[in-house]
Amino acid sequence: MWVFLAVASAVFLGVYDIFKKSALNGNAVLPVLFLSSVTGAFIMAWPTILSSANIISSGSLFYVPPIGLDAHLMILLKSAIVVSAWTLSFFAIKHLPITIVSPIRSTSPLWTLIGALIIYGERLNALQWSGMITTLAFFYMFSTAGKREGIHFGSNKYIWYAVASTVLNATSGLYDKYLLQVVDRMAVQSYFSFYQVVLLAPILAFYWYPRRKKFTLFQFRWAIPFIGLFLIIADFLYFYAVHEPEALISVIAALRRASVLVAFVLGAFIFKEQNLSRKGIFLLGILAGILLLIFGR
Repeated sequence: MWVFLAVASAVFLGVYDIFKKSALNGNAVLPVLFLSSVTGAFIMAWPTILSSANIISSGSLFYVPPIGLDAHLMILLKSAIVVSAWTLSFFAIKHLPITIVSPIRSTSPLWTLIGALIIYGERLNALQWSGMITTLAFFYMFSTAGKREGIHFGSNKYIWYAVASTVLNATSGLYDKYLLQVVDRMAVQSYFSFYQVVLLAPILAFYWYPRRKKFTLFQFRWAIPFIGLFLIIADFLYFYAVHEPEALISVIAALRRASVLVAFVLGAFIFKEQNLSRKGIFLLGILAGILLLIFGR
């Protein structure tokens, strides 16, 4: 059951990336990010409200327990990290081919591991060192594929946005390692969705809206609410899989990385992107390195 849940989570996460690219092509970034976050917050508001009214019982998978001020502040911090990551990611996805962005995002476990070395004092074994070297080597080779499309990894700011977003997401992952030990998973997912909107609303109101005519004009597309919907489903399936008693976390993490293959393959055909065979080979090399990192734990 948990394997099916992990695979389903990866599929939803990959399609989520496709919806992001569809919504962002030629569109204003900040309102797309805000409205997709509103969709997620609206969906997660229902379990919170129904739990507060005792309509959802405490034994249910959808139950959101009451939490204290300390927990709210910890979730708010997570929301701030993720909003920063997503803002950078959305700009990168708008301006770069998805077959470039997805492989960059797939390196997140590498940055998580580096953070674990620094923060938690973890040490690498031989398999993990092999994984790190493999990932970095293929990531460098992957940068040569970008040059064929006029995208220079060293000087293109949107490449750096994608890298910074990946590092921030890895930071969030490290923080989750602590957060989910002290706060219920449904409370984290529910209030995290709410605080995203709280943080983005003033940015939209006081920064984007007064200057909206200077930026790309906003167009509503039905892909926008599906961004929020598919992310909520992907995260719920992931948390559900992790909480299965017989679940193997390393296998779940590896299966979840398959989302980049979904985004790469679908994006390649839907958006008619270039140099697919070359980028595909380098992507498989990056994923091989990531698998070595994951199974070397």
